[in-house]
Amino acid sequence: MGTKASNWWTFWGVLILAWAAFPLVWMASLAFKSPATFRDGDSGFFPSEWTWENFQTVFEDELFTSALRNSAGIAVIATLLSVIVAMFAAYAIARLEFRGKKLLLSMALGIAMFPQAALVGPLFNMWRGLGIYDTWIGLIIPYLTFALPLSIWTMSAFFRQIPWEMEQAAQVDGATAWQAFRKVIVPLAAPGVFTTGILTFFFCWNEFLLAASLTSTDRARTVPAALSFFTGASQFQSPVTAVMAASVVVTIPVVVLVLLFQRRIVAGLTAGAVKG
Repeated sequence: MGTKASNWWTFWGVLILAWAAFPLVWMASLAFKSPATFRDGDSGFFPSEWTWENFQTVFEDELFTSALRNSAGIAVIATLLSVIVAMFAAYAIARLEFRGKKLLLSMALGIAMFPQAALVGPLFNMWRGLGIYDTWIGLIIPYLTFALPLSIWTMSAFFRQIPWEMEQAAQVDGATAWQAFRKVIVPLAAPGVFTTGILTFFFCWNEFLLAASLTSTDRARTVPAALSFFTGASQFQSPVTAVMAASVVVTIPVVVLVLLFQRRIVAGLTAGAVKG
């Protein structure tokens, strides 16, 4: 590639990066603006006076702190269950030959593409009848439904790359099928399992529609849904700066995970897309 072409790619890369990062920088800028100066028309991009007041307001609000606990708990539980179930399903799909295998994969892909909005009404009535409306389990179940297909497709691509001769060699040395799976296959598939877990966690952490529709109090309402009800320090004041501070708080875990594991995330997305 010539120097001129390389410069053009660099230029467009920087331009796209600036376009993508602008909303995040603007969000962080508003989060550090004083509510008083914002109401008075502080129109500068960066705050004239930097303050932690908005973050203090956010963490003193029970609505946000309870939503943060709900988000963390529901996302972690849904991720763990999804990864465990998907690991066995992906192993069976990649390792075994059975009738209906392609149909199973097609159904999983169809569920992943199903519009969530179409399920909100039926789930609302069903959950109220079962008594799990506005509970953790009421959100974990639909999260698992939509996270499992992605997990199975992503993880099955990793399992297909494992040389099965190693499993056979372990069984020849005296290991049972379960021991060969646990001591040989699982460690080899660990990068794929870990990547799938991160992607599933992102889905559960950022989901809004189901969280807003299947909750009505702070018993199970997660952060994305709670932000739409967030009023800041007072309902008589503009909550913009406080909402931006809350958004920064819930964005930090996602950004940190992406920066730490960006190579694994890209590998997982590529494997699931190309080899699924």
